Amino acid sequence: MLILLTNDDGIFAPGLAALERALPRLGDVRVAAPSTEQSGVGHAITFLTPLTAKEVFDGSRSRGWAVDGSPADAVKLAIGQFLPRRPDLVVSGINGGLNAGINVLYSGTVAAAIEGAFFGVTSIAVSLEYDEQADFDRAAEIAIDVIRALLARKPAAGSLFNLNIPTRALTGTPALRVVPMGTSRYGEAFERRLDPRGRPYYWATNDPPPPPSPGESDVTALAAGMVTLTPLDYDLTHRASIGPLASGAWPIDPPTASRPGA
Repeated sequence: MLILLTNDDGIFAPGLAALERALPRLGDVRVAAPSTEQSGVGHAITFLTPLTAKEVFDGSRSRGWAVDGSPADAVKLAIGQFLPRRPDLVVSGINGGLNAGINVLYSGTVAAAIEGAFFGVTSIAVSLEYDEQADFDRAAEIAIDVIRALLARKPAAGSLFNLNIPTRALTGTPALRVVPMGTSRYGEAFERRLDPRGRPYYWATNDPPPPPSPGESDVTALAAGMVTLTPLDYDLTHRASIGPLASGAWPIDPPTASRPGA
């Protein structure tokens, strides 16, 4: 099995290195990741300027490609240029910090996995709760167990998953819950500060915290110390609205005589 490993924290991030050590148990691992941290860039891609990439070595061993672009750029470029064939699996992570709830929509880690799914490749984003002394190697072991069990279920090509690991799950025998992503809005506040010249600037905070959810979600399960797996879909169509909106006429007036070119 050919595995493309990527992330949004950059090719030298410890989370990526941990997965690079663990993933060979599942197959042949190739790495393509941003050259610098790209957290929070979402699904940005580079198309107005050229992309550059540099092969990175650890001694004489090639570690992979450092792409001067976004996580999605790294996946697109790797599949289009660097890999000998289309991969069987794309793994993005391990991110330093959870990507749960609405943060999924901002996450570069998840965006890299979405890009893999665009190509019809089963893809999974992996994130670990932030900790200064994060045990990425233990998180990688958990991720490998989950990925192995996931592949044994034979998901359809192009399936997309989001895996989050709380710090509490790194000890003992963690439990995993398959849950939807939370959709409550939170972290909408800014702290106003002054720079040394008295000019105001604004720093985003995590306040208010996620409100209580009426049902279980990735946010609530993570708070309970459980590993969470969420199947995702990048199709944003609200299908229930298509029928009502499509019924009846949508009158659009022709150009008026006073409009230039009418």
